[in-house]
Amino acid sequence: MTVSELDAYFRSILAIDDLTGVDYSLNGLQVGRFDMPVRKVAFAVDACEESILRTKDIGAQMLFVHHGLFWGKEQSITGSHYRRIAALIENDIALYAAHLPLDMHEAYGNNAGLAKQLGLKDIEPFGIFRRVRIGCAGSFETPQTIDDVLTLLGMDREELLGVLAFGPEKISSVAIISGGADKDVEQAIEKGVDLYLTGELSHQVYHLCQESGINLIAAGHYRTEVYGVQLMAGKLEADTGIETCFIDLPTGL
Repeated sequence: MTVSELDAYFRSILAIDDLTGVDYSLNGLQVGRFDMPVRKVAFAVDACEESILRTKDIGAQMLFVHHGLFWGKEQSITGSHYRRIAALIENDIALYAAHLPLDMHEAYGNNAGLAKQLGLKDIEPFGIFRRVRIGCAGSFETPQTIDDVLTLLGMDREELLGVLAFGPEKISSVAIISGGADKDVEQAIEKGVDLYLTGELSHQVYHLCQESGINLIAAGHYRTEVYGVQLMAGKLEADTGIETCFIDLPTGL
């Protein structure tokens, strides 16, 4: 497939065009030649110098990421920004980004992936960001403790950014928005769920959670956003036969 054909494929699945003007990210092809043939696609959460160089090392011609290099404003091509772009161009690697389109997708998104990992049922859209629903909510077949939830996520408390255990000990309902969405716990409180699962945690939400009687798990921005790229890698390989791989570069944040 060419870069142009892959661009059309990703646009047939993800709402790349629909979120123009909504998402700060420049979604779609950020760097590359549309006519370049692609035999292998690497997937990663972040476009950084290491993910680009690993893409070169494994012989992939495209790097598909959740966090690209261009975020709604002009930026001087100097320093690390220069080195990243130079590494892409010098090694003829195409860079493709999908931010909110990947968060919000009901089957292949980060939040859908988290809900599937937890085994939630009755999943529905949740969480409005700039007039777009990007998260999801659902319920457990059998109520779970916080430690049960962490086991389902394959994590322990030492790996988390934080836990605010102010809600019911047995959790029945969950709302999810991956990444840096801790302040959106207000929407989870309004919805009346037992647990809000997100990536990051700030001081400002502590008393709000305590006074509202809700549990919050901050599982890390990176750890909550590995799902979308891995699900898209699996779908691309299944649909087209093109070889894919996931480059795991955890930040611990």
